[in-house]
Amino acid sequence: MQLPVDICVFLLSLVAPAVLYTMNNVIKQPVMVLTLGAAVLYIIPYVMSFLVLHLLALQHWENIDPLFYVLAVFSFTCLVGLTNALEQDGYISGYMGFYLKKGEPHLSAAYAVMMNYWEGVLHFLLFLIIIHRMFRGKSYRSLALFWAGSSIAHQIVFIPGVVIGKYGSNIHPAFWRNTPFLLLPVWGAILLFSRERELPIIPADKIAVAQKRSLLYRPVDLILSLLLLGAMAFSVFRGIVALDCPLDTCFTYIYQYEPYLKDPVVFPRITMLVYLFYALPLLAAFIYGLRNPGCTWMLDWAIFFAGAIAQTQWCHIGGSLHSRTPFTYRVPTDKWLTVMILNGVYVAVPILLAIRCRLSPTFFMPSVPEGQTSPEKKDN
Repeated sequence: MQLPVDICVFLLSLVAPAVLYTMNNVIKQPVMVLTLGAAVLYIIPYVMSFLVLHLLALQHWENIDPLFYVLAVFSFTCLVGLTNALEQDGYISGYMGFYLKKGEPHLSAAYAVMMNYWEGVLHFLLFLIIIHRMFRGKSYRSLALFWAGSSIAHQIVFIPGVVIGKYGSNIHPAFWRNTPFLLLPVWGAILLFSRERELPIIPADKIAVAQKRSLLYRPVDLILSLLLLGAMAFSVFRGIVALDCPLDTCFTYIYQYEPYLKDPVVFPRITMLVYLFYALPLLAAFIYGLRNPGCTWMLDWAIFFAGAIAQTQWCHIGGSLHSRTPFTYRVPTDKWLTVMILNGVYVAVPILLAIRCRLSPTFFMPSVPEGQTSPEKKDN
């Protein structure tokens, strides 16, 4: 009996907790933590996915998307992360103790715990759905772009945060296993963006009519543009707050609203700098794309960006509320609602933009040449 590929990946991923428990109770040397950690996180799942999946599920498939093998390996590591998160929150024990002590002690930080929940739940489900659609001949480009944006964003916060934060003086060899977690999503994003985009078939006259309407006559796009401007302002403000701006407004915000930005783990501060230097230009580009017709790149980049902001905001908001964050750095009780609204709107704007681009892409289709929709042209 031939098993579905997504079911095979799910079953293989369930091996991860058992392997972690064995490692935690057997390995006693940091170098061995790195060696066996690399084997567990990369070699074992790759070999298992290559051999077992080909025997059980892929024997009749040809021209398999190379992205499948990345997703299969990452599916295995997702449950490694989820195991860590559950142990840090006290739901299980005996799986990660020694690895955290001699491998990656930074995984006990609140930010890392929230990151592991994101990977272990959302990414894992996302991988299974992508693999399912991949081998059913259905489109998975948007889901894969969301994953790529999410993975890249969390690594460009996580890796620098470990190096320059309070854990920087306690880095063990096992930390460098995170390098492929940055490089492979970047490769995946390049692969996805380089492929020809499948555009919906829309009549030329409908495209012409939609693209002649100014922003003032497109209320949804107008509201999104205003929200994007607000997100830009919030990105700049929190960016300069993270850079220790001496203005009274910045001082008040960091001490009375988001003291988490002062947490010595520096993950939240790195997040704000990523928003300032990377999210800000993209937000401006999206406003341009909503104003000028024919920006087909919006269809992919809006989804990629939504994944990036959703992941970083999940970790930032969750970390600022988590019990593993010292009380003095958590969101003050009397400002909780304000901070949650600000952060909630910030993450909602890119998601709403991605939904708008997905549901109604007419305005972003390649512009119709002058006269293309004339009656004479149609008759010909």
